[in-house]
Amino acid sequence: MDNIYNWQAKRERKAFIALADGEIFHGWSFGAMEDCVGEVVFNTGMSGYQEIISDPSYAGQMVALTMPEIGNYGCNRDDMESRKLFLNALIVHNLNEPSNFRSELSLAEMLKSNGIPGIAGVDTRRLTLHLRKHGTQKAYLHVSEKHVSESEGVATANAWCGLDNQDYAAKVTVSEAYDWNNSGRLKVVALDFGIKYNILRQLSEHDMQVKVLPAQTRASEILGLRPDGVFLSNGPADPSAVRYAVDCIRELVGKVPLMGICLGHQLLGLALGAECQRLRFGHHGCNHPVKNLAAGTIEITSQNHNFSLKPESLPDCLEVTHLNLNDHTIEGIRHCSAPAFSVQYHPEAAPGPHDSHYLFHQFKTMMEG
Repeated sequence: MDNIYNWQAKRERKAFIALADGEIFHGWSFGAMEDCVGEVVFNTGMSGYQEIISDPSYAGQMVALTMPEIGNYGCNRDDMESRKLFLNALIVHNLNEPSNFRSELSLAEMLKSNGIPGIAGVDTRRLTLHLRKHGTQKAYLHVSEKHVSESEGVATANAWCGLDNQDYAAKVTVSEAYDWNNSGRLKVVALDFGIKYNILRQLSEHDMQVKVLPAQTRASEILGLRPDGVFLSNGPADPSAVRYAVDCIRELVGKVPLMGICLGHQLLGLALGAECQRLRFGHHGCNHPVKNLAAGTIEITSQNHNFSLKPESLPDCLEVTHLNLNDHTIEGIRHCSAPAFSVQYHPEAAPGPHDSHYLFHQFKTMMEG
């Protein structure tokens, strides 16, 4: 009876999300009891919520999960994809207590221990449809005990600066370099713009000794390590705000093999003269179809980004290698003469399918060649 009573008591902590356009969504709070602002996006993955919330690419965002039942299998140390949670808030429909032998703590406890608020009981179907129609929204989440009206929440959401022109890579990167592993025939430097652990695992499994460097590392320092290749990681927010990385990558092109994903893909494009554009509601989930133009095959991919390269801005030195089959945005590029390529999605797929693991072998072959 105590567990039932406590669970019902939790549901009495009323909360709401106020979108900048005036739309309000109600629910009840869990996790940290701290109000926050953020950009609301929806993720269409059916599992892997712990990997999603521990992806640094979600920094500055409130993530709404379209899967209606969340929390069933709990959380554990092994499924973390970074050193902590970086998202601003989590939005779910039905929050469940965990029932799984691998569970070490509940999703609510995971959020609370990381200082991240959550809201459950939300009509996530209506929220998702609203975002698809009107685009990604700035929002205010009210979960604390202080009195805040809905109109005040809308005003706070509108007053927030948002993620455009904001360098969030600097907020999530490591402060000091570290070695991920000490074995591997090929020496790889990974620039951490918000890197996930499974990327580092995949690089290691392909016979690479990986050294992770902070996002602001200069090209001269990277080249001074004499790496066989440089990996440009995923990361959050607006690529055009990470100018130091663009300048660094421009110096690296043609001097060392490069592989980029997600934010790293966008930064490589910017470094070579392309431009980025904002998508209406981004790509977030582990079920996005992408066509490999060279092979003529279809990959189901894991994605998490709100920006993409403008097709009309691509310079002659770049060739498009992959296209998104939902909206035909660019999903992959390669340099026509220098050893450099990138993809918009997450080939390490945590969570997600393994269709794109071949890209790590492609990087290995490029370094060996």
